[in-house]
Amino acid sequence: MVTVSDPDELQTVHLRVAELVQGLHNRPDTDSDTVLAELAEHAAVEITGAQYAGITLTRNAKTIETPAATHHWPLLLDKIQQRHLEGPCLTAAWEEKTVHVADLETDERFPKYRKDALSETPIRSIMAFQLFIAGETVGALNVYSEQPGAFGADSRNLGLIFAAHSSVAWNSARREEQFRRALASRDSIGQAKGMIMERYGVGAVQAFELLRKLSQDSNVPLTRIASDLVARAQPSSP
Repeated sequence: MVTVSDPDELQTVHLRVAELVQGLHNRPDTDSDTVLAELAEHAAVEITGAQYAGITLTRNAKTIETPAATHHWPLLLDKIQQRHLEGPCLTAAWEEKTVHVADLETDERFPKYRKDALSETPIRSIMAFQLFIAGETVGALNVYSEQPGAFGADSRNLGLIFAAHSSVAWNSARREEQFRRALASRDSIGQAKGMIMERYGVGAVQAFELLRKLSQDSNVPLTRIASDLVARAQPSSP
């Protein structure tokens, strides 16, 4: 946890976060889960007042995931949100805003969540920042403290910086994963087409049409049809 006392220090933290994200981009083996885990760890350290941090993701406001958390408490709090379909992190994710719970003992916005959070965890203050995620998924970067009134203006400024960088980093990592999956699918389809062309003496278009018909008839994705065909053609291990 850091304390930001002036604009120069805020700028310094901003640069540290940018360098962190750049470092994640430069590592060839970094996947989206790793990006989120590392950003959550750094958020718990950098954001003023934070003891713990976590990422909340949801697609339809009914199913909640916690792909990254620095402690058991963020995981449990998301389970409570899932239980009651209400809470500050879920609200931040869907309503595209920052949600600040200064003192869970007195905050009345999420009554069911508040009751269980108070009885099951020591968390007393929360600040949640909406993540700008491409596609149907929405999310929030959340920080937590066992002390009421732990978060203020510095926390909000740093949290917004982290949320912006986290959104960019995760979207980029997801695009890389999608690109790698697309390449793998293309390779599998290409190999399967080649096998059919060689075995049945047909052209590339005819081979692809055969794969497509098999996919339609069996109601199985074309990429899986191709992968299974290639896998069956591999020699068995002794």
